[in-house]
Amino acid sequence: MVSRMNQQINRRQAISNAGSGFGALALATMLQSDAQADGVINVLHHPPKAKRVVQLFMAGAASHLDLWDHKPELEKHHGEPSDFGEAVEAFQNGLGPWMKSPFKFSPAGQSGKMLSEVVQPLANHVDDMAFIHNMIGKTGVHSQATYLQATGFDRPGFPGMGSWISYALGSIREELPTFVVLPDHRGFASNGPKNWGSGFLPASAQGTAIFPQRENPIEDLYPNAEYATPAADRDGLQLLNRMNRQFQETRQGDSRLESRLRAYELAARMQLSAPEALDLSDEPEHIMKMYGLEKENATYPEEINVPEEAEYFGRKCLIARRLLERGVRFVQIWSGNDNSFPRRNWDSHENIKRDHGPLARGMAVGAAALLADLKQTGLLEDTIVLWTTEFGRMPSTQGSLGRDHNPYVFTNWLAGGGIRGGVTYGPSDQWGYKPEDRDNPTQVYDVHATILHLMGIDHERLTVRHDGIDRRLTDVHGHVLHDLIA
Repeated sequence: MVSRMNQQINRRQAISNAGSGFGALALATMLQSDAQADGVINVLHHPPKAKRVVQLFMAGAASHLDLWDHKPELEKHHGEPSDFGEAVEAFQNGLGPWMKSPFKFSPAGQSGKMLSEVVQPLANHVDDMAFIHNMIGKTGVHSQATYLQATGFDRPGFPGMGSWISYALGSIREELPTFVVLPDHRGFASNGPKNWGSGFLPASAQGTAIFPQRENPIEDLYPNAEYATPAADRDGLQLLNRMNRQFQETRQGDSRLESRLRAYELAARMQLSAPEALDLSDEPEHIMKMYGLEKENATYPEEINVPEEAEYFGRKCLIARRLLERGVRFVQIWSGNDNSFPRRNWDSHENIKRDHGPLARGMAVGAAALLADLKQTGLLEDTIVLWTTEFGRMPSTQGSLGRDHNPYVFTNWLAGGGIRGGVTYGPSDQWGYKPEDRDNPTQVYDVHATILHLMGIDHERLTVRHDGIDRRLTDVHGHVLHDLIA
């Protein structure tokens, strides 16, 4: 674990690396001010470029080929028998003919990045975005692949990235959680809350789930009984706090009770701060329209449609901005729930155009608004936005209109927080089947290492001893992607 002794060593190393005299003292003061008192890192490992992270997670596996990774060869050979030049293991039966995207691509921004028509709202932001097209996974199974992208491991029991950052850096402000999760209102993605659990870290590092579209966005925040008055609630919490403190004094070293105490104290503060953060009534009309929220209380058809997806995803993006500006350090936004029929996720085995079209257009409205809003408020400068999914989809057809799972290559993109915009990194091959350079793919460990680096953390030095192993977010892997850093 990052011990007090290690923290003191980190301080000495930072000062030593900066030289001596007032320059070293100034650096040490700056690094300490960016780390928070309730995080285990009292002095950052190096000067940070970012303070906050927003992770946009597309559950079900969004198709890189139909959103970000334009493949002229698929257009040229559409309908021809697929020949990969090697044996291919498909998840189901997705080795039909080559399939071009049903969506048109066109260049955007000064960088000329080719974007699908269904993500055109993001065209104005491509010069702030860095695309990684050679991401690879380890499995085509949703649950394992989702764990991998969310926690760095393909099995349960490990902390999410937000939990590691919460544990390392602590809160910016005490009124709201350090790590907030905004799930899809229709249900959880694969693994549910285990994707943002704290694992073997203190329970206080886990994500707090908020459902903005529900009547009760935060479970158990208020007492649900007529006799429970605010005064009685306050007195009860004070009594419980005294009893818990007395109990804890006899059990030093057990983090569970301390985490529960902090959770109760946070809940009490959130009774005042959370309703204000979730209340959009003070947002200007043009901001609401930008996020796709101009039609309050609209009704929608049963089939998947763009306005509904834009409203639901846009609302979470706007609330994410409000949470970030109020001191939340890590916000995770989910699009898509697990195994829904008709499709309300990105697992488009049956029909890419039918499902990806509305989901992508709705996502793009919210994501574009979030980038624009963060930029105009100055928050994008030190906020990282990460777009990801658990794997990609095949360049060949499943049935006649769908695509099967492709864990062999897919796309992530990042923006803000020290990211060099207008970059396309690590191309996939001509079909979008595997990385062009198969010996040098990008893995989730590299993305996690880069985000921690931008937050001022050396990913190899943030470790916790668990079951006799010094565990870390990046396992025994990970390289900082310096080509993506401004």
